[in-house]
Amino acid sequence: MRPFSFVLAAALAALATSASATVRITSDNGGLIGDYVTRYVQVRQSGEQVVIDGVCLSACTMVVGIVPPGRVCATPNAVLGFHAAWKPDGNGRKITSAPATQALLSIYPPSIRRWIARRGGLTPKMMFLQGRALAAVIPPCPGPSVTAQAGRAQPANRQVLRSALRRANIDARQGQ
Repeated sequence: MRPFSFVLAAALAALATSASATVRITSDNGGLIGDYVTRYVQVRQSGEQVVIDGVCLSACTMVVGIVPPGRVCATPNAVLGFHAAWKPDGNGRKITSAPATQALLSIYPPSIRRWIARRGGLTPKMMFLQGRALAAVIPPCPGPSVTAQAGRAQPANRQVLRSALRRANIDARQGQ
């Protein structure tokens, strides 16, 4: 009877550990939509919580539509950056893809789609959601433990956003 109790206790502990794991997004410039769909479907299936605690741009933002709402929260550091989907042409220039942009929009929850629509829809220009506007659509993370892990929470400033956007543009040009 004892070995069975030990195995049962170990199995329950493993389940509790996997369900209580946390994915923390602190600086993600995005990438290929398919890669992010795969990543976030795995997070959804694992039961992990997601804490957005920094810059989450482009395909990264799909986390708010793929992972169930009760398992995603945002700290005061969080910034979501949205833009139209694109693909490179033969010369490496960005060409907006209407079908991919529609697919991307369909993933977002209605509150995000309304926020985007009020700003004219997705275009090649990045639009940022942060602060009170973000807290209105993504629940703030509970308790002081979340922000304590990241240090003192500070809203992202324009310099941080410009730097992240520059890195994203460089990565896109290099094909990463």
